[in-house]
Amino acid sequence: MINLKRVKVAMVLAVSFFIASCSAPSVEHYKGSEPNFDFKTFFSGDLKAYGVVQDFKGELTRKLVVDLSATWDGNKGIIEEDFVYDDGETQKRIWKITLNDDNTLTGTASDVLGIATGESDGSVFHWNYNVEIPYDGSTLEVNFDDWMYLVTNTRLINRTSIVKFGVEVGEVILVIEKVE
Repeated sequence: MINLKRVKVAMVLAVSFFIASCSAPSVEHYKGSEPNFDFKTFFSGDLKAYGVVQDFKGELTRKLVVDLSATWDGNKGIIEEDFVYDDGETQKRIWKITLNDDNTLTGTASDVLGIATGESDGSVFHWNYNVEIPYDGSTLEVNFDDWMYLVTNTRLINRTSIVKFGVEVGEVILVIEKVE
């Protein structure tokens, strides 16, 4: 006879293990990694990004180039992003950023729902926000989970998971470089 209590315990343990294995590390995991990511230092002046968008199957759906311009007044910053996609579509996002004393950051933009929150440690910056993206003649609310990895003092790799209902539906990968 099957012991239902043991089956339930085994199922709970299996689900817990699955959930734990799917969670990303925190930025503290990267403490001490080099080069040190200073958001304000990296995102100052002009930058250029090159990237790709993939669907949930990992298939390339779009390519893009982004011109960025960032200015600061103390710990308040403005980052303007001008997107150009390979199909000719253009998009503009203007971030209003606030840097906090504890290495956290908050940001808002017109297509961001609520407030983006982020933090950095070592060579890594992570932030998370909900955004409305154009989809099939309408808009779709999704979560952007951004991980930025500073490779050199002038170049980083940005991986963004696009999540809907807890499931990754796409991914954006960018290389962002400071313009000299």
